[in-house]
Amino acid sequence: MIATSLQRPSGPDTRGTVEDWRPEDPQFWETTGKRVAYRNLWISVPALLCGFAVWGMWGIITVQMMNLGFPFTQAELFTLTAIAGIAGATMRIPASFLIRVAGGRNTIFLTTAMLLAPALGTGIVLQHPEWPLWTFQLMALWCGVGGGNFASSMSNISTFFPKRLQGTALGLNAGLGNFGVTTMQVVIPLVMTLSIFGTMGGASTTLVKDSGWIFGKIAAGTPTWIQNAGFAWVLSLVPLSVLCWFGMNNLKTVTPDAGHPLMAFARITWLYTLAFIPSILGLYLYLPKPTGLGLISMWVAIPLDIASALLIMKLAAFGPMKENVTKQFAIFRDKHTWSLTALYIVTFGSFIGFSMALPLAMKVIFGISHVPDAAGVMQHTANNPNAPTILAYAWIGPFVGAAVRPVGGWISDKVGGSIVTQVISVVMVLASVAVGYVMMQAYASPSPEQHFPAFLGLFIVLFAASGIGNGSTFRTIGVIFDRTQAGPVLGWTSAVAAYGAFVAPIVIGDQIKAGTPQYAMYGFAVFYALCLVLNWWFYLRRGAYVKNP
Repeated sequence: MIATSLQRPSGPDTRGTVEDWRPEDPQFWETTGKRVAYRNLWISVPALLCGFAVWGMWGIITVQMMNLGFPFTQAELFTLTAIAGIAGATMRIPASFLIRVAGGRNTIFLTTAMLLAPALGTGIVLQHPEWPLWTFQLMALWCGVGGGNFASSMSNISTFFPKRLQGTALGLNAGLGNFGVTTMQVVIPLVMTLSIFGTMGGASTTLVKDSGWIFGKIAAGTPTWIQNAGFAWVLSLVPLSVLCWFGMNNLKTVTPDAGHPLMAFARITWLYTLAFIPSILGLYLYLPKPTGLGLISMWVAIPLDIASALLIMKLAAFGPMKENVTKQFAIFRDKHTWSLTALYIVTFGSFIGFSMALPLAMKVIFGISHVPDAAGVMQHTANNPNAPTILAYAWIGPFVGAAVRPVGGWISDKVGGSIVTQVISVVMVLASVAVGYVMMQAYASPSPEQHFPAFLGLFIVLFAASGIGNGSTFRTIGVIFDRTQAGPVLGWTSAVAAYGAFVAPIVIGDQIKAGTPQYAMYGFAVFYALCLVLNWWFYLRRGAYVKNP
C-alpha cells in the first residue's frame, strides 16, 4: 500500500508519506514505483538548481562589484566567493543526514524555502556599497545554505531508484541541478540591467568599467541594479517551495520516525543552524584582520571545520535524531567511504571550485595588461582595452560540466563507473598542466587576450571531464553501498568535495597575487594523478576490493 497526501492518510505525520517502497521489485517498480520516483526527481531538479544558483552567485556578483567600483580589493572579493564555498561545504555535512532524520519531502521543502533569506539579504547589502566588508561576508556565508541542499537532494533521490538506475537518476538530478551554476551566470548579468521590480527594487548604480552578457558588452555608464542578483530568485523560490510540499514524498522505509512535519522542520533547522558554528570559527581563525585573526592556513581551517561540524552534530543530536545520527556515522568505518571521497573531490570539487573562482580570475588575468616597468618588474595595473567580455564566456564551462553529467552516469551504468573515472582523471591531469602553462603565458603578456581562446578551450575540457566523472563516481557509490548507507555516503562525499569551492578561489587568487597562477593548476594536476592511482588500486587492478563498480 502507498499512503500519500492525495489519499488522505490518517494523522499529520503520514501526510505525503509512502509506506511501502520496494524499487528492486520489478513488478512494484513498473506498476507504482517508477511514477512516484520520477515525480520526486523532476521536482527535485529545479529545487536543486536554485540551491546551486544562490550558493554560487558570489562568483558573478564579485565581478560586477569590481565593475561598479565597490571599495574592496581583489583579495577581499576572492574571499567573498571562498566564504560562500566553505559555508556550503560545511552545510552539506548535516544535510547528508537529514533525509533519515526528517524525511525527503520535509527536507527538500524547507531547505528550498530557506533560500529566500540569503537571496533577499544579498539584494539588500548590494544596495549599499558603503557598508563594511563584514556585511557582504555575512551574506556570502548565509548563501551556503544553497550549497548544503545538494547533499540532502542526492541522498533523497538515491532512495527512490533501483541500483541499476542509480547512475542515470543521480546523474540527472545532479547534472540538471548543476545547471544552477550556468543559469545563475546567465541570469544575473541580465537581471542586473533591468528594473524588474520597479521602485520596490531600489535605485540603480552606474558601471565604472565595461561589463557584459552572453550577447555582448555592456558599456561603462550603464545603469545597473546589482541587487537583482539576489532579489530575482524570489520569483522562482516561492512557487518551487509550494511544489515541493504538495508534490514530493517521504519514504517510511527510509525515515521510519519522521514525526509531525513541524518536528521534522525543527530537526532540520537545528542541524543547519549548528553547521554555521564551525564555519564561522574556521573563517574567524583563517581570515586576515580586521575580519578575523589570520592565525591558521586554509589547510588547517578545512579539517578543523569538518571535525568541528561532525562533533557538534554528534553532541547536539537529541531524541530519535541522536540514534539516527549514530547509525549514519557507521559509514566512516568503511574504507570505500574515504576512497570515494577523494575521487569525488577530483570531479565535483573541481567543477564547483572552478565555477566559483574562474569569473574573477578571468577578469584579473585577461582584463589587465601586464607590462614591465623601467626596472623590468612586471606591473599588473593597466586596464586591457582588448579584454574579452568575461561574463559572456564564464558560463560556458559550468554549462558543459552540468550537461555531460547525466551522460557520465549513463555510460557508467553500461561499462562501469571506475573505468570512466580512470579515463577522465588522465584527461584532467593533462588539461590542468596545459591550462597552467597558458595562464603563465597570459599573466606575463601585455596583450593577454591572445591566450584567451586556448585558456577557455582547456577549461571546457576540464569541466567536461569533471562532469562525466561526477556521474561515474556517484554511480560507483550507489553500487558499493546498500540503500541505508548510500544516501549518507553520497551526502558525505559531496560535502567534502564541496570544499573545492573554498580551496580553488583561495589557491588561484593567492597564486595570481604572487604572480604565478600556473602553480595553482600544477598543484591540482598532482592531486588528480594521485587519485588516478587510488582509483586503480581500489577498483581496477587485479584483486581490487570491488571490481569496476
